[in-house]
Order: sequence, then C-alpha cells, then structure tokens
Amino acid sequence: MTDYSKCQLTRFPMPVLSRRAEPVGPITDDIRTLANRMIDLMVETQGVGFAAPQAGVNLRIFVVSLDSTRENARVYINPEIEVSGPQVTHEEGCLSLPGIYSSIPRYARCKVTATDLEGNRFTEEAEGLLARAFQHEYDHLEGVMIKDRMSRPAKIRARRRLKQLIDEYNAESAS
Repeated sequence: MTDYSKCQLTRFPMPVLSRRAEPVGPITDDIRTLANRMIDLMVETQGVGFAAPQAGVNLRIFVVSLDSTRENARVYINPEIEVSGPQVTHEEGCLSLPGIYSSIPRYARCKVTATDLEGNRFTEEAEGLLARAFQHEYDHLEGVMIKDRMSRPAKIRARRRLKQLIDEYNAESAS
C-alpha cells in the first residue's frame, strides 16, 4: 500500500509521466488522501492543475483550481473529455517540466465528465483557461506532456533544458 500523503512532484523524465494512467477503482480513503496531497502540491507550486502522474502515481485523477487555491480546487476521477471549437494557441508551462514554456494549440472549449470524491458522476463545460487546464491535465493521464505537443522549432529551443532535466534525473537515480 502506497502512503499517498508523502507524494512529491515528479519531473521529466520520470517514467510515470510517459505512461497512460490506470483507472481509479473504488473511491477509498487512500484516494481521498491522494487527492488532498495533489491539491497541496498544486497550491504549493501555484499551479492551476495537477495530475496524479505528476505526484508519481499512475492513476486517472487530476485536480484543477484556476486561482491555485485549495478552496476552489475540484477533483476529477476517471475523467472523459470531449473537445470542441477552434484551436487556440497560448503559452503553457508544466510543473513537471520546469523552465520550459511553449505555445501549445488547444481546443477553445471542452466538456469533462468525471467522478468526484463522493463517487458521483458530473459533467462540466469549460472554455478559455479552464478548458486549457482540463486538456493539459487530461494529457498527463494519457502520458502526454507539453514537450510532445511543441512545434519542431520549440523542441529545438527546449532541448538543452530537457537534457539538463535528464542529467539531473540520472544523477539523482545514481545516488
């Protein structure tokens, strides 16, 4: 049994970040602990969203709070996403890819259907930053990161930082 209260932010190239996450089974106290820890990590890092793989956990759950506060954080378990509208390009960063920012195209609107911590299914429609946050966090559940969505020139610009992150990971793994 994993102690989810001790989860930490994981950074590229941790393997969990490039795998498709597994569905969450019954909503237990462990899942509630994980959700609370994810909210803590999101608030501490002033992110607007945080997915379980970013906490080193291979489960289909993410949290979002557009103002980075615990009060406005919402939990999305086993989410399904439906995108619509035109694609809009905006700069994005990722807590698991510190120091990398790039213009990423996302759909203007989306609809997310998920389960909350009480086990209730709900649907939420979003546009703007909320739609972008949903798509970014959902990507994490699919093993996709912004580096995978960057244009070729942006990938070339980011390659030094990506190599630095890989070197740091390898150094930590060796020690």
